[in-house]
Amino acid sequence: MGSLSVLEEMMDGTRRFHELDNEVKKEFHTRDPMSNVIYTCNFDLYVDKSADWRDTLHCLMAPHPLHPQELPATCRDIMIEYREQMMRLGHKLLELMSEGLELNLNHLKDMDCGEGLAILCHYYPACPQPELTMGTTNHSDNDFLTILLQDQIGGLQILHQDQWVDVHPVPGALVINLGDLMQLITNHKFKSVEHRALANRRGPRVSVASFFSTFHLPLPKLYGPIKELLSEEKPPKYRETTVRDYVIYFRSKGLDGTSALPHYKL
Repeated sequence: MGSLSVLEEMMDGTRRFHELDNEVKKEFHTRDPMSNVIYTCNFDLYVDKSADWRDTLHCLMAPHPLHPQELPATCRDIMIEYREQMMRLGHKLLELMSEGLELNLNHLKDMDCGEGLAILCHYYPACPQPELTMGTTNHSDNDFLTILLQDQIGGLQILHQDQWVDVHPVPGALVINLGDLMQLITNHKFKSVEHRALANRRGPRVSVASFFSTFHLPLPKLYGPIKELLSEEKPPKYRETTVRDYVIYFRSKGLDGTSALPHYKL
């Protein structure tokens, strides 16, 4: 399957799942964030002040590949293929970022920044009153790296110089977001991107976000600013944390429009 056809089929598979009868989707519904496959509307439904206009299929795809039978039949084959493609692309991006930091090509990979992968298939129904809600409230991602596939409806915005800027969809293109953990380990050299998704009268809008993080594993490994990037003139800006502790704190505050990073500043 060619690269473009993989992207198109991943979008189609996402639509097929979300447009199933509710009785079928109910099999995958849970609010346990550690489940391998989760169908839900808002992970922070009971934490945040308002709900976003979005349903999500959340699948933990690495480091331990799921048994195919755990995945919904409507998108099972393409999800497995998409995982392989995203792991390959994610590792190549980590090599390029390591090079950009003037580190060994495998430095970020050797830190296990590309070890874990969660694929989130988002579905934003047409909203009759989009001015009253959001597709996704503004936030920065709680991972190392996110690769986003989006359809042609649009709605993604990033915060640039205190202004919200549209990220217009480009056919066949992927959007790369750096996450909070990447900002933390690079000591602010690489910055995470604050973004949001607008609700829309047009729809449904579909997007697929591939998150590189090991948040679902109780690993004791501590992440702090990379020592090779520090000096007397560039002291560490953040304290160390495990990936899981960072994500637990992120989830406890919900998508409230503020970053979790200040909690870890020195």
